[in-house]
Amino acid sequence: MTRELHHTARVGVAGLRFGTHDRLESGDSSVKVAGKVAVVTGGGGGIGGAIARALATEGARIVVADLDAATAQAVVDEINTEHPGSAVAGGGDVSDTEVIRALIALAEEKFGPVDMYFANAGITGAPGLDADDAAWDLSLDVNLRAHIRAAQLLVPGWARRGEGYFVSTASAAGLLTQIGGATYAVTKHAAVGFAEWLSVTYGDQGVKVSCLCPQGVNTKLLFPEDDSQDGLSATAMKAVTEAGDVLEPAQVAADVLAAIDDERFLILPHPKVLDMYRHKGADYDRWLRGMRRYQASLQGS
Repeated sequence: MTRELHHTARVGVAGLRFGTHDRLESGDSSVKVAGKVAVVTGGGGGIGGAIARALATEGARIVVADLDAATAQAVVDEINTEHPGSAVAGGGDVSDTEVIRALIALAEEKFGPVDMYFANAGITGAPGLDADDAAWDLSLDVNLRAHIRAAQLLVPGWARRGEGYFVSTASAAGLLTQIGGATYAVTKHAAVGFAEWLSVTYGDQGVKVSCLCPQGVNTKLLFPEDDSQDGLSATAMKAVTEAGDVLEPAQVAADVLAAIDDERFLILPHPKVLDMYRHKGADYDRWLRGMRRYQASLQGS
C-alpha cells in the first residue's frame, strides 16, 4: 500500500453556521488568512489542493506538500499563475518528523514563520480485522501521528507568541464510524480526539484549532482511478455515497475558510452529520442497531 496523500472523507445549534459554502462564494473574504503563512499537507489534489487554492485567493502564502511531489508542484504552478509568488511545493512523507521540520523550514525561508498548519493528508487503510500491525501503523502514522508530530514542532512556539492555527482534517467517520473501514474509523476518531485536546490545552494561549469532518467528497480516495488498495472498500464506498451528497473539494475548502474566520472548532460541510452525532450520543445502543441495519442493507442481506 502506498501512502497516497490526496485526502477524502467524509442542523447546527441555533445561531451557528455549520454548512457555509455560500459565505465565501458570495464575495466575502477570509480576513484571518490574509497575509498568513500556511503549510497544507495532502495538497497535491482533492481537499488539500482546494484549501491551498482558497488560501492563495484570500492572500495567504502557502507551502503545498504531498507525497507525490509532482502533484504538489502542479497545484503550486496553478496558484502562482493567478497569484505570483504565493506558493512553493514540498514533497515527502508528512508523517515523518524530519519531513515536517523541512516543510516548516521551507516556509520560513520563503515566506516567514508558519502561522497555520493544515494536517490534511490521509489514507483509508485496511478494512477489517485482517489488518496486520504494519497496516495499523501506516494508518496511525498518516491519519494521527502526522498531526501529533506537526503540533509538537509548531504549537509550543505558537503558544509563546500567542497565536497560531492548527486545522485537522478528520472525517465524519471520526464522529460516527466507517462501515467497512476499521483502520480509517479508529484513526479518524483519534484525530478528532487529538484536535479536541489541542484546543482544550492551548486555546487560552492563543492557539486556535478546527477539525474538518466531512462525509463524501469527490476525491481519489472515494473514487480511485484504479483498483489499488488506497481506495475505500466497495462496502465502505457505498456507505459514503449513499449516506448523502458527495461534495466538490472547493465547497469543502470554502467551509474551512469560513470556520477559520469564525474560529469554530467543528467544520461540518454535511450539516446532517451533527444530527447523526446527536442521535448517537442520545441513545448509543439504538444508534449501533441502526448502523448494523444500514450495513446489512449495503451488503444486500
